[in-house]
Amino acid sequence: MHTQRMAVSVSVLALLTLAACGTESGSGSGSGDGSDTVQSDVPVTGVAWSVDSLTVGGKKTEAPAGSRLEIDPKGRAKAGFGCNHISADARVEGDRITFGKPVSTQMACDETTEKAEKAALAAMDGEVTAKLSGEKLTLTTEGGDTIALSEEKPAGLVGTRWAVNTLLSGETATSVPADLPKERVPHLTFGKDGTVHGNSGCNSFHGKAAVKGSTIDFGPPAGTRKMCPEAEMEVERAVLAALDGPATYTIKGSTLTVTSKDGKGIGATATPAESEGTQEHG
Repeated sequence: MHTQRMAVSVSVLALLTLAACGTESGSGSGSGDGSDTVQSDVPVTGVAWSVDSLTVGGKKTEAPAGSRLEIDPKGRAKAGFGCNHISADARVEGDRITFGKPVSTQMACDETTEKAEKAALAAMDGEVTAKLSGEKLTLTTEGGDTIALSEEKPAGLVGTRWAVNTLLSGETATSVPADLPKERVPHLTFGKDGTVHGNSGCNSFHGKAAVKGSTIDFGPPAGTRKMCPEAEMEVERAVLAALDGPATYTIKGSTLTVTSKDGKGIGATATPAESEGTQEHG
């Protein structure tokens, strides 16, 4: 695979980032060999980006609600469209991002999600140019394919209805099956009074959830005791294992990650309250 160098388009935000970092030369005089010119990386890492649309081969695909992409400071890009997890190595140099060969889990998804995932896999392969304009980011490949993104603002932990879409076990992440009945998709809501309630995949539940800093101490949950098909019960067991005792949490944009001390955890996305009348409002 060959790479190409593209024109540098440095945004205002990139310039502000460069100014904040500063340079080692305080005299303002260069050495004459260009070494005083600093090419700032476009600040895309460590930011939660919401994927708005993907255009591949001239065909624009609107991204499903909750679609996101993030490049962590260690150089790993992760994307999700509500079904499979896509990941790739990512190196940021100036306004260029070079993606390694992307890999994806192999869950069966609905047609809309599959189209978005295929477009993302095509665009996240090789070198792209990153152009930042305010809170909007556009990634463009050599062939003109694009990913349009917007910076996500962190959702509030309390009062938000969190729909669980990922089950975590150590370094392993598994998607919640996309074909679960709508009423069985696990979700949880934290109340202002230190409680949590929701559905764990089969049964509804409620319990204590004391939040302090970046930790949540979950009390033993109480709830209904219905039996469901094994796929739903398996999801429920994984969700309840993550909501047991002390755990840490992070919120990036509209995504919540909760991880217990034994490595069990969940990933969830902020969603509309819909008909859940007991939702707490912040």
